[in-house]
Amino acid sequence: MEAQGQPATQPSITRADARQHPRFKLETKIRVYSRTAGLLTGHTVDISESGISAMLKLDLTVGEVVELVVELPDGPVEVRALVRHKTAFRYGFQFVEPELQSVINAVCSRLATQQGNE
Repeated sequence: MEAQGQPATQPSITRADARQHPRFKLETKIRVYSRTAGLLTGHTVDISESGISAMLKLDLTVGEVVELVVELPDGPVEVRALVRHKTAFRYGFQFVEPELQSVINAVCSRLATQQGNE
């Protein structure tokens, strides 16, 4: 509803619109090592060059840096990530290790090609 005499504001940018990198479906096993919660297991939902999302049954603390072991197509990769957000059982992680960026980029590139052909 518009206030009288006030111009309508532009619609806010949604989280999906604000993403820097496209996300690609990736359903695989993930292990999360947390200082506060211990070892958690789950499965991934999607991946991008900057992060990954996963479904976990136990709670993690948003803002915590955790160790992830992700079963990627070329084998398992260990990477540190920041817990960025939580929605129910779905967690969003932001990668914080630039030395593994080339591996992540290669996986995203391959998934983009595969998913673009489906």
